Amino acid sequence: MGLDRFTERLAHVPTGPGVYLMRDENNVILYVGKASNLRNRLRSYFVPTHHEDLKTRVLVSKIEDFEFIVTESEQEALILECNLIKEYQPQFNSRLKDDKSYPFIKIDNSENFPQVYITRNIQKDNAQYFGPYASAGSVRKTLSLLKKLFPYRSCTKTITGTDDRACLDFHINRCIGPCIGAADKNQYKDIIDQVVLFLEGSTNQIVRSLKDKMGQSAENLEFEKAAVIRDQLKSIEKVHEGQKVLTLRPESLDVIACSQWSDDAWIEIFFIRQGKLIGRDSYLMEVGQYDDIQGVQNAFLQQFYEVAPYIPPTVLIQIPVGEEGSHIEAFLSAKRGSSVRLYRPVRGEKRRLVEMVSNNAREALDQHKVKKFVKLNQDDTAIEELQEALNLPRLPRRIECYDISNIQGTNAVGSMVVFEKARPKTSEYRRFQIRNVKGVDDYSMMKEMLTRRFKRLVDKNSSSSSWTSDPDLVLIDGGKGHLGVALQVFLELGVTDIPLASLAKENEELFVPYMLEPILLPRNSPALFLVQRARDEAHRFAITYHRAKRSKSTLKSTLDSIEGIGPQKRRALLKKFGSIKNIRSAEVEELSEIVGITNKLAEKIKTSI
Repeated sequence: MGLDRFTERLAHVPTGPGVYLMRDENNVILYVGKASNLRNRLRSYFVPTHHEDLKTRVLVSKIEDFEFIVTESEQEALILECNLIKEYQPQFNSRLKDDKSYPFIKIDNSENFPQVYITRNIQKDNAQYFGPYASAGSVRKTLSLLKKLFPYRSCTKTITGTDDRACLDFHINRCIGPCIGAADKNQYKDIIDQVVLFLEGSTNQIVRSLKDKMGQSAENLEFEKAAVIRDQLKSIEKVHEGQKVLTLRPESLDVIACSQWSDDAWIEIFFIRQGKLIGRDSYLMEVGQYDDIQGVQNAFLQQFYEVAPYIPPTVLIQIPVGEEGSHIEAFLSAKRGSSVRLYRPVRGEKRRLVEMVSNNAREALDQHKVKKFVKLNQDDTAIEELQEALNLPRLPRRIECYDISNIQGTNAVGSMVVFEKARPKTSEYRRFQIRNVKGVDDYSMMKEMLTRRFKRLVDKNSSSSSWTSDPDLVLIDGGKGHLGVALQVFLELGVTDIPLASLAKENEELFVPYMLEPILLPRNSPALFLVQRARDEAHRFAITYHRAKRSKSTLKSTLDSIEGIGPQKRRALLKKFGSIKNIRSAEVEELSEIVGITNKLAEKIKTSI
């Protein structure tokens, strides 16, 4: 399978971490992999170059489709990859035969002085288990960190409290010495409780304490000790990050999110059992006419759980169920035989789980849209239908679409995307920084962007084809008001031979000049798919630029507010650390390594941001 078939889909794959699944012509999963950058990794399979290893060559020859799951971290992707390999057992993946091969941390509460150790054998006992972890190495690093933070015993001896002398750990403050009676059962239990809190993710108090110690060590010029504490902080963050997918609470729940486009809705459902993400599934639903996303979700809840063999006590949802909520909960409770709660979380770990599933639903729907259009292979039909619907003088082989992105008028930007022969031509995309409009005024922003673009066209003062090529159709993201602004620009510049239209998102209505009534294309029309894709691409391109600009301005204003930090030092800080978050977590001595930044100024930076 070559790159051509997947080119457009790959362009819409996110660049963050995640897991991908390769399928053959029979829809059987061939391979499950993980990536820190999904787009780059997937592209590497389909580039027209020779793959050196036989495994990859054979795999690529059998791939007919792919899908992916977006995660929040590489650690999360690794754990999820292991779960999916165990579930699907793809032929191109090496896999462990023992399904209890994941390592856990175990605390045996049946002991008077519990130990903290690694195990692969989960039993139904009074012990507490934390994990699973990606590898034994990561567990050992965690245990090493725990031992540095909490003075619990690492020995396996029977504790009597009557030993003559303690081991070295007691003398270096790594154990409170229950073996010699230096601590009783209750004091030791307090230490174990702290370990449990840490493993459950309650790390704020520990982090604050470590940061204070690190700052104090740096002030005392004990840089080696400060570096050790810095590594501890990084380890804490890494461990906590790796536990986002797998909740440490032994809960069983489903997480459901929806994304809707035209008459299609994509449903993602993640299954969590005993705190472990054991699988996921997705469903494509046909949306009833004039139905909304809430109605789609509620219909799915009833239809899916009517035939599902198991219903968990909690179902996390993305959208409020409304008036039907009590009826759906009663139906689910009756089928389960005990109470079932539909819950829409607004904060915390559960909210992050819903957001992760929601992100996957949006990304999967984007892929579905691209696949649907490519599968139809109706580029010419779409162009012809659009010409007929809008009564255009010529086929719209070149479409330019425009959008504006801002938050309360700040960091306002515009985008121009180009579709030629119904396909994106990314080399001719252009971005606009809105310079002359203050406050919230989308119409004036649109006018500034279109004026700058079409002045170039009228004057023919650019060598770039994106500026000098005449579009066959100019499409504006918006309603009648935005269309009126575009028409005003054309009249002022004397542009009379370029057709105009706008697409209002609410009901997917097309407006053209001098017509009061909107044009409604059939819901399955290739022409509608084309204008929707152009509109969505313009929005994506605009919002990406807006976010980058907003992030950059935030960094600039934060650093520039610090006395003693000018443009040169700001550039040096950003060049070395990359982000305000990294600057905030850097040590004083790391900041002072930059030329011109003294220890005193470094301390001021730390306290100011």
